[in-house]
Amino acid sequence: MTTIANIAVLLVALLHVYFLVLEVFLWDKPFGLRTFGMTAEYAAASRKLAANQGLYNGVLAAGLLWGLSLGADGYPTTVFFLVSIIVVGVFGGWTVNRKIFWVQALPGAVAAALVLLSRVW
Repeated sequence: MTTIANIAVLLVALLHVYFLVLEVFLWDKPFGLRTFGMTAEYAAASRKLAANQGLYNGVLAAGLLWGLSLGADGYPTTVFFLVSIIVVGVFGGWTVNRKIFWVQALPGAVAAALVLLSRVW
């Protein structure tokens, strides 16, 4: 069970690295515009905000990777960052777009459940 939980955490971390790349480097590029359904004008006006948000996603990914690197001792760190991802995903889904719940909060919740279950089994 621990291996499955670790793989889930790694996938969530990689997802947040992907968010970082989208928001920091591709926000105003054709792929970013299509992904977020934005106009070039909106992307240009919100580029700095997106880069800031992307950096936060990178910090979440780094926290998960840090927790994984600590092995069993990284349990509290991993849980903290997964809960942070769930909170941010729920808030984003509530205030911005429901899709954020499905793409951010749900994967974080699945990984968190697996991590918590791995402590029991």
